[in-house]
Amino acid sequence: MSLTLLCLYTHRYSLALVMTLVLVTASTDDSSPPTNITAVLGDTTTFRCHIQKLGSPVIRMYIQRVIKDSQEIFINGFDSSRKLDVHPEYQKRTKVNRTDLSMELTNVSISDEGLYKCVVFSDTMDKEMPKIHLKVTANYRVPTMEKKCSKHGDGAAGKSCQLSCSSVGGYPQSAVKWEGLNLSLINVIHNESSEDLYSKTWTINQTIMYNCDQPTNVSCAVEGAVSPAVSICEKEPFSIEVITAIVVVLVIVLLIILVLVWMKFCRGRSSTARSGDDEEVSVAFK
Repeated sequence: MSLTLLCLYTHRYSLALVMTLVLVTASTDDSSPPTNITAVLGDTTTFRCHIQKLGSPVIRMYIQRVIKDSQEIFINGFDSSRKLDVHPEYQKRTKVNRTDLSMELTNVSISDEGLYKCVVFSDTMDKEMPKIHLKVTANYRVPTMEKKCSKHGDGAAGKSCQLSCSSVGGYPQSAVKWEGLNLSLINVIHNESSEDLYSKTWTINQTIMYNCDQPTNVSCAVEGAVSPAVSICEKEPFSIEVITAIVVVLVIVLLIILVLVWMKFCRGRSSTARSGDDEEVSVAFK
């Protein structure tokens, strides 16, 4: 083979290799922003590898999880030529659909939250999709609320109420919001958030002092969970001492009235009796 022909073939093959590398590089969308999906704790979610037609059938698909420091672990996928070893943590919780290039993840846990990516292979090239960011949420339970109100100790009008709100089982970490209160009159005396070591869900607690001088309906909320409303600073009913005093006064007044009526009745009978005696005396003298 002549030197000229050898150079020509070398040039052609080099050009083809460069074009192949360009195509593979151009088909990679690793720099694109991730696709966000949200799943509720304990539910099922689906990772979809959205791709355009590659021009040839897909022979392999890998779904991998991106760990910190750019490390990746294989989750699940398929290979037309061999059986793949599914990661033990996901073996019973994942199912791959070869038709629409998706993976179903069941019994979602908070530890599943993070970055994932799909890599799809055909006969001519491989294509890496934009990363998928899975966000996990958990609904907080309806908050419980307690109140304890008392009159101001300095003799001022109105009351001081201690209100406590608590909600459990939610994710991510949140905060208590009070509804029906003037925020400028709230004094937070205790605020605590604690994470369950096993489930990674949060318990939210807050206690406040609130000064008020008129009846108010108040409730507390943590994310979308809202407590039943309670009334504070309502007018107090008469105390037992006041009620007892009123009853005693009414009884005394009733007794006085009865005595007066009886005395009047007795006087009337006495007058009638005297009149009858006077008539009998007059008849006797005649």
